Amino acid sequence: MDKGQASRRRLLNAAAVEFAAHGIAGARVDRVSADAKVSKAQMYAYYGSKEGLFDAVLTDQVAGILDAAPLTAEDLPGYAVRLYDAYLAHPQLVRLATWARLERTPAGHLFSEADESPKIEAITRAQDAGHIDPDLPAADVHSMVISMAMTWSPGSLTYTATTADPDADHDRRRTSLAVAVRRAFRP
Repeated sequence: MDKGQASRRRLLNAAAVEFAAHGIAGARVDRVSADAKVSKAQMYAYYGSKEGLFDAVLTDQVAGILDAAPLTAEDLPGYAVRLYDAYLAHPQLVRLATWARLERTPAGHLFSEADESPKIEAITRAQDAGHIDPDLPAADVHSMVISMAMTWSPGSLTYTATTADPDADHDRRRTSLAVAVRRAFRP
């Protein structure tokens, strides 16, 4: 990794912490710059604005979740469990998405429909192959599986799980989630 890439990585990591904790309006570029050990001028050269930095952070965090929890449409319960684990390991993504909803995109698609298209197409193929209930729109299936996986995430209205919770609790939640997804979407 060259020096510029290393600086960008430090900025993305520091900004993820800052934005997750304070949102876009409350985040301070001075803190991000100091934590990343990169000048504000360089930060602005890379990302243009605080909002541009937020967009880059959100994109980076989503890419990390996509790598950690790839969609396997033929195994929606497994996908949901991988999402649960990814949200548990990276709770800042849920917080960043919540801030994006609150401060930038209060309605409609949070991410570009084009970003979701391959997932929707994969679910449609799995429906055609008899793995998923074909009576449900594929986009709705995708949204519901994500929401079910977020049941114990920082976006939960009932309980937010942490890595400090007992393994038995995580195992119980994973099993419950997999069973619920399997039952909800089986043909």
